[in-house]
Formats: sequence, C-alpha cells, structure tokens
Amino acid sequence: MNAAATLSPAQVVQGQLDAYNAQDLDAFCAFYADDAVLGSYNGPVATEGLAAIRERHAQLFAEFPRNTAELKHRIVIGSNVIDHEFVTRSPGGETFHVAAIYTLAGGKIARVDFVK
Repeated sequence: MNAAATLSPAQVVQGQLDAYNAQDLDAFCAFYADDAVLGSYNGPVATEGLAAIRERHAQLFAEFPRNTAELKHRIVIGSNVIDHEFVTRSPGGETFHVAAIYTLAGGKIARVDFVK
C-alpha cells in the first residue's frame, strides 16, 4: 500500500493543489495514477498518462512561473472531489474560474475533467 492510499480523497486533491501552487512537479505528479487522464467535461481526453501530465505541467510552470489556483469551494462525494478554483496566470495577467472534477482510484487521481 502506498502512502497516498491512506489519504482521503480531499487530502489527495489538496496535496496536488498545494504542489501545483508551489510548482513542485515531482510532488504534483505523485498524486496521479500512471494511467491518469485529463479532459474537458463532456469532451475528449486531452492528456493521457502520467508522462504526458508531467510534460504538460512542466510547460505550464515554465510559461507561467507565478501561476496559482485559489480554492473557492470543494465538494466531496465518495471518491470524487469537485473544486471551484480561481486561476491567476501571473500578477495582473489572465485570470479565470474553473471547476475541476477529480475522480480517484486506489488513492490517486485517475481522471480530471475541467469545466471552463
């Protein structure tokens, strides 16, 4: 059993959000399953597998080194966590609201669907 399996779904999602905001790529990726996918809600999968998720976020962190996501509200239902986040790409830069719908399996994030 891995350490993530002992965390609640909310703790897993909060851990990856904290790592995202710290732009700690290794810590961020540690919360994702090897076969995790990212997609748009009711849309196609955009990123498939942990290696692709790592690559996507390495580029994001390089392009927006002061990017942050502020948690506005969280709903936890079983192994699903829905976060309303306010993202700021850089001070004075682009901002937007997003709903991230996390599906967990085996103590890790298996899928994230984004509503923007």
